[in-house]
Amino acid sequence: MIFDRESSLVEIVFNSQSGRLRVQRDSHGRYELNSPSRPPIKSEFEESSGELLGALGVECAEWVGKSRDHFVVIANQTAVAALKPDFERMVKFDTSSVIVTAPGDDLDFVSRNFAPGYGIDEDPVTGSAHCTLTPFWAQRLGKDQLHAKQISARGGELWCGLRGDRVAIAGNAVTYLKGQISI
Repeated sequence: MIFDRESSLVEIVFNSQSGRLRVQRDSHGRYELNSPSRPPIKSEFEESSGELLGALGVECAEWVGKSRDHFVVIANQTAVAALKPDFERMVKFDTSSVIVTAPGDDLDFVSRNFAPGYGIDEDPVTGSAHCTLTPFWAQRLGKDQLHAKQISARGGELWCGLRGDRVAIAGNAVTYLKGQISI
């Protein structure tokens, strides 16, 4: 962690499987994570895609792809909010999670993220999913600064930026734990 003279957080660096990930405060006071971009690659609609849509309870998708995660684009925000996936059927998919997304009603895009194979039926707000969502929507909408919302029960609002082969994901945070570490 790096602090300035007034003991305000300037930067935290995490060592992860993706390399060094940096968190900084942006100019709006949000916490911004810088991560590798993982754009999805379009899948040919095959039997496995049909099984995926069935598990999601979706009759048709506008676009189906995959990066680390399965990636499904459906018609609109209302359809994403109404999803009632069959988590038992989803457990067998060979990815970390299933990302479902659509254009947002009053922002660039919305999403939900399901990872029942990891014991997480629905993740409330998923930074790693936005490493796939951001390059997809940036290309589709023709802009590199995006406003998004993950519309799980808890939900979360994010501001995402495509920066070459990196994605900046910013959001507000609340303190849930304070402590002191002695070395």
